[in-house]
Amino acid sequence: MNLNQLELLRVLQETNYNLSKAAEKMFVVQSAVSRQLQLLEGELGAPVFERQGKKLIGLTPLGERIMEEVTLINVSKRNIQTIAEDFLNNRGGELHIATTHTQAKYFLPEPIRKFRERYPHIKIYIVQSSPTNLIDLLHHHQADIAICTEKLNEEDDKLIIKPCYEWHHVAVVPKGHPLAEGEITLERLADYPILTYSKGYTGRSAIEKALSDSHVGLDITLEAADSDIIKTYVRIGLGVGIIAATAFEPQADEDLIARDLGHLIPLSVTRFAYLKQLYLPSFCRFFIDELLAAGRPQTVA
Repeated sequence: MNLNQLELLRVLQETNYNLSKAAEKMFVVQSAVSRQLQLLEGELGAPVFERQGKKLIGLTPLGERIMEEVTLINVSKRNIQTIAEDFLNNRGGELHIATTHTQAKYFLPEPIRKFRERYPHIKIYIVQSSPTNLIDLLHHHQADIAICTEKLNEEDDKLIIKPCYEWHHVAVVPKGHPLAEGEITLERLADYPILTYSKGYTGRSAIEKALSDSHVGLDITLEAADSDIIKTYVRIGLGVGIIAATAFEPQADEDLIARDLGHLIPLSVTRFAYLKQLYLPSFCRFFIDELLAAGRPQTVA
């Protein structure tokens, strides 16, 4: 048994057990892949893959258990490489951040600016995706850190999850709108079409909880993942927007009025996560410190 054979198992799983694709990814001919797999299974004394004819269709129970160990070996290989690079003072490297549009636009600019000052040679990649997919990106080693509000409060024993900052929602309306003045209640909001985040995005679960607890129904006529889209349709008169307070920019949004909904909708918590077993290079630890520092003064925007 050798590391190349174990790497082959990982690649086969990634390619949905396709021998030709695995061979292509490993820069060898398909016959070499088949031969290495045959040698490995011969040494183990039992098949690792279920087969239909010559086609691999899945893992055997033994294969599933072995893949758990292969995953740990792959993590160790990554850690060894990262430790070596860290030892060389991070003269190169990459930081992959998986997050949502709202966090990328309204929260991350300052931490990233400070990171760039400290580590000018580290490349930064921001991957915007849905909160559910952010977790998958971590598990598939396509991101170092994931940042979002939804989904990162779920139990996941492979992740370290930490709170970053708390925030609340606001209602946004054009100047002159009836809701621009007076007390804001869910009953008053219910008189108007509501434009807010899609389910699973930016504290939508907190909005749902407030509605469930109060037994007040809102007419949500438009849902979007992007705060700017919601504000755009508020401007053309489609209804009242409910967005994150951090997404309201007084100068850019001077034609709109923001009304605090902190007394109606529970506070939301933005969190960040990373894989528990991965070694974090010093530049990642620096970025995490900047996330926490940036979050402290933004308890309520």
